[in-house]
Amino acid sequence: MSTAAAPAAPSGAPGGVWSQVVGQEPAVAVLSRAAAAARAAAAATTAGAAAVAGVAAAGMTHAWLLTGPPGSGRSVAARAFAAALACEDPARVGCGTCAGCRTALTGAHADVTVFATEHTWIRRQDVEPLIATAQRRPSVGRWRVVVVEDADRLNETSGNVLLKTIEEPPPQTVWLLCAPAVDDVLPTIRSRARHVPLRVPPADAVAELLVRRDGVDPAMAAFAARAAQSHVGLARRLARDEGARIRRREVLRLPERLRGVGDAVVAAGELVEVAAEEASASTAERDAREKAELMRSLGADGPSPVPPAVRAQVRALEEDQKRRARRAQNDVLDRALVDLLGFYRDVLVVQLGAPVELVNGDVAAALRRAAAECSPEETVRRTEAVQLARERLAQNVAPLLAVEAMALQLRPRER
Repeated sequence: MSTAAAPAAPSGAPGGVWSQVVGQEPAVAVLSRAAAAARAAAAATTAGAAAVAGVAAAGMTHAWLLTGPPGSGRSVAARAFAAALACEDPARVGCGTCAGCRTALTGAHADVTVFATEHTWIRRQDVEPLIATAQRRPSVGRWRVVVVEDADRLNETSGNVLLKTIEEPPPQTVWLLCAPAVDDVLPTIRSRARHVPLRVPPADAVAELLVRRDGVDPAMAAFAARAAQSHVGLARRLARDEGARIRRREVLRLPERLRGVGDAVVAAGELVEVAAEEASASTAERDAREKAELMRSLGADGPSPVPPAVRAQVRALEEDQKRRARRAQNDVLDRALVDLLGFYRDVLVVQLGAPVELVNGDVAAALRRAAAECSPEETVRRTEAVQLARERLAQNVAPLLAVEAMALQLRPRER
């Protein structure tokens, strides 16, 4: 472990671990300073100095809460911070090129654990292995880092189990918790973590990332960043996947199709069916691989029927896969509803003559027609209906019921 003085905190310039954290300069400044302070403390400790006060003064702590809206890059920022803590370059914290940085960013570092749940809630049995991991000393670096991507899914049971180790972790363990908003996290958890807020990045910053990182054509990158409302993951998908662009266009045509109750019911059914098919396609290969691996590990991968002794484990796996498929379907539906929210946002912009750029300028004619047929108050009501459908999906309401109720609210009112 080096005893040299800590280098200056890295900037957000491309080339370091922060190059993927788009449009989050204030958060990057806080996290990069903390990573530099952590290195200084490790060096001072190695030299025999008392470094705890210096770390606290520079902003390093053992529990962090990163919050921001979907697409802001919470987990990306958490991984970048983990990589900066794992960095092996003696001259720069978070160089992005050393083995520590590369393996931390890809999830292969021995001292970095990233957890994301596919369940509605993070369960006690999910948390217990994380606590055991957090108690171990780092094996190759200075810090053991545990990233929890869905900290808002901690419930009272799992949160209370996790609380003590977040409050009093081993001296070389760092917890990085990610959630959409502070209020989404249990008060007992959030009060013990340092909060770093992230914001929606500018569309031009997202477009620049797509060009630089993925080689996307600049015009396509600008369109995708704007259409995805600066959500980095969705923008990348729109830029690279023609099928995603086609599905988006179909969603944006939905408002013009809703002329009566029958139209609303049919359109809702089609939207849910497409979401189910897309979710199934995205999970089928993984499901088959997981089942094959389970059967092989149990010695039951031959042509004969499944032995009674292993049926319970197979059923448990299939239940987990069903829950994952439901969440994948809800995620697809939520993306569609976000597109609808963008559509009605643009309709309101047209109605009010607001001097702001349209999210969906490629369907400007449809926006003008929708703006002409109703009042701004009606547009706001429709926006609220879409948002309510999103909330119902998050609460595990049956997708068809939630989307049908929304579609009925989106059709024109009888005059």
